[in-house]
This record gives sequence, C-alpha cells and structure tokens, in this order.
Amino acid sequence: MNLSTNLRQSAQRTPDVAALLYLDQTISYRELDLDVDRFAIGLAQHGIIKGSHVALLLGNSPEFVIAYYAIVRLGAVAVPINPLYTPGEIQFILADCKIDAVIALGQMAPLAPLVKMMIPSCKLMILVGAEAEGALAFADVLNSEGELPSVEMTPDEVAVILYTSGTTGQPKGALLSHKNLCANANNIGDFLNMSAEDIVVAVLPMFHVFCMTVCLNAPIYRGATLLVMPRFSPTETAQAIQATRATMFAGVPTMFNFLLQHPEVEPDVLSSLRVAISGGAAMPVAVLTGFEKKFNVIVSEGYGLSEASPVVTFNPLDRPRKAGTIGVAIPCVEARVVDENGNELEPGMIGELVCRGDNVMIGYLNRPEETAIALRDGWLYTGDMATMDEEGYFTIVDRKKDMIIVGGFNVYPREVEEVLFHHPSVREAAVVGVPDANYGEKVCAYVALKQEDVTAEDLIEHCAGELASYKVPKEVLILEELPKNTTGKILRRELKKQQSNSVSP
Repeated sequence: MNLSTNLRQSAQRTPDVAALLYLDQTISYRELDLDVDRFAIGLAQHGIIKGSHVALLLGNSPEFVIAYYAIVRLGAVAVPINPLYTPGEIQFILADCKIDAVIALGQMAPLAPLVKMMIPSCKLMILVGAEAEGALAFADVLNSEGELPSVEMTPDEVAVILYTSGTTGQPKGALLSHKNLCANANNIGDFLNMSAEDIVVAVLPMFHVFCMTVCLNAPIYRGATLLVMPRFSPTETAQAIQATRATMFAGVPTMFNFLLQHPEVEPDVLSSLRVAISGGAAMPVAVLTGFEKKFNVIVSEGYGLSEASPVVTFNPLDRPRKAGTIGVAIPCVEARVVDENGNELEPGMIGELVCRGDNVMIGYLNRPEETAIALRDGWLYTGDMATMDEEGYFTIVDRKKDMIIVGGFNVYPREVEEVLFHHPSVREAAVVGVPDANYGEKVCAYVALKQEDVTAEDLIEHCAGELASYKVPKEVLILEELPKNTTGKILRRELKKQQSNSVSP
C-alpha cells in the first residue's frame, strides 16, 4: 500500500478527467500522474530514497500536489510545513525531523544558503519560480527523464510527518503511515459519496491535515476534480465556485462566517454545492444555521486531529444532521467518551473523547513519553472534552486545556462563545480564562463586531441573561479582528498575550 497508488488507479480509470483546476490551468489525471512520475525520478536522481525526509514549504498549487505524491511514490516521507511560519519555527521543524531536502516557494530563495548551513542533514533544496545558488529549479526537476525506482513498501511505513500547531509547547511531529492516510481518505471519499462528477474546492491550506485528507487525498482516490485556490477570499472563492459549478466546499467556521456576512456573496452564487463541510474548530450554531438558510445547502460539521489523519466523526449525509454536534464516528473508526481512568461514560456525561482505527498515528517523532500519554491501550486520547447522546452523536464541549475553573466550577469557553454569537452585533467571539486573585480564574471574552452600536457592558448583560453567574464574562474586550492561524482558526493563546494591548469601549 502506497498513498500514491490512489492517484495511479484514478489515472488509469479516468485518465481524461480534470484532476486539478488552478487559475487558468487544467491538468488531467493522466498528466498529473506523469508529472508525479517525472518529479519522483528527478528526486531519486538527486539522492532522495526510501525513508528520506522532504519538507514542503509550499502554498496551494499544482507544485504542492506533484511534489507530495512524488515523495510518497518513492517511499520517502513528506513533511508539509506552513511557509508563513517564522524562520525560527521552520528551523525547529527541519532540525527536529533531520530533513534531507526542502521544496520551497521562490520567495524563500534568500534562505537557501542558510538552510544548508544551519541544517547539516539537508543536502537538497528545490525552489518554485526562483533561482538561488546551490538550489535546483522545480521545473528542471519536473523535466527529468529516466526510470522510476521500484520501491518495496509496507502499509505501516511512514508517509507523512505532520507537525502539530504547538499550542501546548513545541510542535510535535505526528507519524502518519500509508495505511493511516489511505484508510482515512478512502473512508471519507466513501462517506461523502465523492465521484468523478464532483468538483471539490481546495482552499484550505494543503499543508494542513484537514485539506490534505478531505480536499486532496480523498478526491484523488475517487477521481474527483480539485478546484485549487491559492488563498481564501470570500468573493474570489464564491466566484470560482459559481464559474466551475463546484459541488463540494470544505472550510473552517471563519470561512463560512465570511461568506455568510459578505454583502457581495449572493445566495444563488453557491447554488451548485451539494455538500458543505466544516471542521478545524467548533462552528457556532448561529453561523451554521445562517449559512444554511442563506445558501440553501446543508453544512455537515465534523471533527478530527492531525494524530487521526485527521477525520474521526462527521454528521451523516443520509439522515438529518444535528446542529452543534460533530456527528457520529465515520466507518472503520471507533469513538467514545471516557473519564480520567479511561472508563466509558454514560450518554450526556462530559469526558475526554478517545478514538481508535486504522487512521490513528504511529506516534510522535522522537517523543516516546508524549506518545505513551496520547496512545493508551490502543486508543488515541484527543485532549478534547465531549459528550455523546443516545444516538451516538458527539458534541465537543472544549479543549481539555482550555477549560476555565472559576471558584471550583468548570466553564467551557465554547458555551460562552455560543451565547455571544446569539447577539446580532457579534461577528466573531473567543473566550479565555485569565488569572483572578479571588476565584483562581475569571472569564474574559474577545469579540469583533458587525456594527459599533454595542458596548462591552451590553454584551456582559446579554450573557447574564443566558448563563449562570460564574460563566458570565467579567471582561469583554472589543477588537477589530481576532487573531487566527492560516486555516482561520482563532488563536486563544494569542488573545491572552494581547490582553494588555486590547481596547474596550
């Protein structure tokens, strides 16, 4: 089993179907498979072999797709990295996984000599659209000729190392095998009924596991077409969906919110969509219902994490979804809610969400102790607090580490955020706990507004009408925009840092 086998099979089955639509380019499955072969030959000729670690510092583009599948076709290991990371963050990851080669955006050309100097293991650098001393041009590698090396692979060998966001410290490299990624992609492709008739919008970053599985590996497995967007813009994304008659859109809640709120995105613009998928963070029910009402498309919210390749649950498409839940466990994945001792809890009780299946990672690179904490008795402990109802639908309450304890009472930020989203003037909201001399912690809310006719006091009063007193924010800080990562996920840790600089009316 090799992840690139899915591409090869789709190219043989439907060679003339468009695999990628990117700006004014259309690349068929036949062309994509040949490009992957040629690039893999070029990598091999420059010393990349089975087990080599190759970093991808690329945005959404045909080059990312070609390089990604070429790396795994050789039995090498792809290490996707956010190219917007700081040099220090990038250096940490490259050194941690002892990188052998880097494939990067042309803008990173000035860093080429530094990478080779600071990362002794790195012997090869390839740049897209630029030249630098000691680096190869992507186009030249792509034009390689020769014979593709034959590689013996087992399903349990590592295909990708995905570094977690580092919200609780230094990023950790999750080791994902060919079996992990193939199983999750194949199950999601089947679960969402993807086919060669579908056009899947790939606007989430491809270096992020959500896009990698749902918008890249799964569509390639089913022979669908990828509409590759280099970046998210509400108007550009909506126009591309309308122009191509795209059928599936996957995004994070902030993307749905921007599409919902943008005055130029008319309801009929998204009429071709048959499925809309949300993940990456909990979607406020007010945003979900507003989007469905405006665009007349059901939003299926799901849940996953890098360590699970990533998808664990989804709201099913063959029966009514439950707003506010993350759905049920997908086929071939088990999930349950447990207490601190690993005992399964009754429906409705809050505990930690755990899962197991072929999608669960091998472990963390070079971190046996943290691997032992995350993987116990065959189960992956996610660190997310959840409940499960009688029908097997899960609801995320919050991150275990984000829980706020006010005078001994547990406060889950998401519950407070939902109440804030019910206020008609609130565009974005995030809640964190901050130290309090009397109660240990207090609830602090950050909001961005649709209109400026509301004060912090108004929002506190609004929350007081719907929440127990200890859950009501003691502070509401109004910002123009809440800080987000490249996938659009609001960064609570950054909000804590910004507290002293925030302005409240």
